[in-house]
Amino acid sequence: MKHAGKATRAALKLIYWTLFFLVMLMLAAMLAKFLGEFLVPITGGLFGVWVLFLIACLFFFRDPDARVPQAPEAVVAPGSGKVDVVDEVEEPTFVGGRCRRVSIFLSVFDVHVQRAPVAGEVVVCQHTPGQFLNAMRQDSAALNENVLIGFASRERPGEKIGVRLIAGLIARRIVPWVKPGDVVARGERISLIQFGSRCDVYLPLSVQVKVKPGDRARGGETILATRP
Repeated sequence: MKHAGKATRAALKLIYWTLFFLVMLMLAAMLAKFLGEFLVPITGGLFGVWVLFLIACLFFFRDPDARVPQAPEAVVAPGSGKVDVVDEVEEPTFVGGRCRRVSIFLSVFDVHVQRAPVAGEVVVCQHTPGQFLNAMRQDSAALNENVLIGFASRERPGEKIGVRLIAGLIARRIVPWVKPGDVVARGERISLIQFGSRCDVYLPLSVQVKVKPGDRARGGETILATRP
């Protein structure tokens, strides 16, 4: 499958670089004639912290395969986390008007690989600078740094579905794996947000939303809505 393994490679990159700096610090401590006796115990403690970081990093960047629903009317969740908003909003950039919104909060314990909600063509992949408010705040969608990915559905002619990936207090890097012109399958991996964040989905008013605030969603698996 496309982009499989990219999350693991992102984790390994962080692990390798932090290990490199830790090893350099330990070598400096051993070579320092006068400071060595003070630095060696410190670096030993840092190594223990690094082991905990390694475990946490591998856990955070996990990327299990999704069991993607095949029902033709289904729109699946792009992200894994807790649904905390289901409402209607104006989305002028891609949808071009009023639409239904389902907002999913991704904690540091959730999978942070996002998936395509429908099969279609990526029309928009737009980065917007912003703040880094706590992603638990519902207004973070309007104020925080984000990337909007717009899909022209190949499942329903003329249908537009948008996914906004929103940075949080800790999540400061959004990594899209798709670009305009790419064609994706439903449930295909499309991006990674590093650490806690939020994911908003913009749906046509004609859909019937199948989730409610408080529900848990699994990226690529949970049916957010069905189309007529």
